[in-house]
Amino acid sequence: MKAELLEIIGDDKRVWVDFIDEKYYSDQLGRIKVKPGAVVLPLKTKEVASVVKFANENSIPIIPRGANTGLTGATIPVEGSIIIDLSALNHIEAFDEETLTVTVQPGVPLEEIQAFVETKGYFYPPDPGEKKATIGGNISTNAGGMRAVKYGVTRDYVRSLEVVLASGKIVEVGAETIKNSSGLDLKNLIIGSEGTLGIVTKAKLKVLPKPAYTMSALAPFETLEEGIDTVLEILRANVDVTAIEFLEKEAIALSEKYLGLVFPTHKGNAYLLFTFDGESMENIRAYSDKVKDICRTYGALDFINLEDEEALQRTWQIRGAIVSAVESTSEQEPIDIVVPIHRSAEFVKYTKQVSQKYDIAVQSFGHAGDGNVHLCIIRGDLEEEEWKNRLDQILEDLYKKAHELKGLPSGEHGIGQTKRPYYLKYADETQIALMRGIKAVFDPKGILNPQKVY
Repeated sequence: MKAELLEIIGDDKRVWVDFIDEKYYSDQLGRIKVKPGAVVLPLKTKEVASVVKFANENSIPIIPRGANTGLTGATIPVEGSIIIDLSALNHIEAFDEETLTVTVQPGVPLEEIQAFVETKGYFYPPDPGEKKATIGGNISTNAGGMRAVKYGVTRDYVRSLEVVLASGKIVEVGAETIKNSSGLDLKNLIIGSEGTLGIVTKAKLKVLPKPAYTMSALAPFETLEEGIDTVLEILRANVDVTAIEFLEKEAIALSEKYLGLVFPTHKGNAYLLFTFDGESMENIRAYSDKVKDICRTYGALDFINLEDEEALQRTWQIRGAIVSAVESTSEQEPIDIVVPIHRSAEFVKYTKQVSQKYDIAVQSFGHAGDGNVHLCIIRGDLEEEEWKNRLDQILEDLYKKAHELKGLPSGEHGIGQTKRPYYLKYADETQIALMRGIKAVFDPKGILNPQKVY
């Protein structure tokens, strides 16, 4: 295999077979480790296509990988596989103000795309917590983030994709047009497929004019349940809210310590964090006042408009660092279950019951405006065997409850390898059969990211 890959890539500094860095053995969490057969670092689409064609002809599994910020094992190799590291395909190729699109390679980090389009007076709305994730990874998991309640998710901003198929053929799916009612939408099959149908090598993304004004606000509550119950009333009131996040005091304390920063308030035990944006500060203040009245009605202890830029940045930094803060103190299992919005309060309450039942700490936070509940199940000082036993039991209970509430095992992280057993246990058998049938058409030999998702 080494000789063939070197012939394709033509640079022994971009092909590793004998000595492979251990960072390629796992995902960001590093829980499961498997040594791949080879790693290649392509610099252009044709190299990706040639490697995939070689792998397909020889039935060698392919694992696409970007910044490796995933949390579900989607980039963990299988034995003998070739990892295609797309991180060097990291160029912003074009910005078109006439079509309001930016064309990027898959290895460009999200934060670079956001910063680039903002220099042009525009913004790219999808805003998942991990800004160093690559856009290829965002597309592969249909990443959402904090602004999804108003602006939607990655899928809503992808106009077209260049994709390398399992055969090595390069195809473009989607179109520059806003509407498309011409045949099956192959682009939307690729988005969220976690590298199982094809490898994205270029994306044309929609951008929007940057809002002229933005403001955040913070509302503390005595209990998390009060805060979550308030969210549905806010959504029913038809307030133009960009983001609604919920946080717990314990998680905030860990993040404060981790970053050395101080949260704007320590009242209560739970918080709702809001963002508003628009073309008029007068309208934004009106929306904020309306939310303030609703929060007060439902038990908020205070309502703080974060108009000071330093306080604003500090607050969102603390929110963004929760998972890292928890991980710095203990091994933890990250979960991103999503339920219908009107069932989110019920699910969050259930997580507290499960925490008590198994005597294991569970920190919750997440996107209250779209029902996406993030959980950190914390190991603490449990011995390995006891940790695994309790974790298995608590995961069974959580995913079962999510299913009962008509929810799904992932809102934005994807299924990957670690969530696969729970996903398959509750997924509709007919739907899984259809997915596997589609997989067989795109990838007859099953070489693309095998043993993942469905």
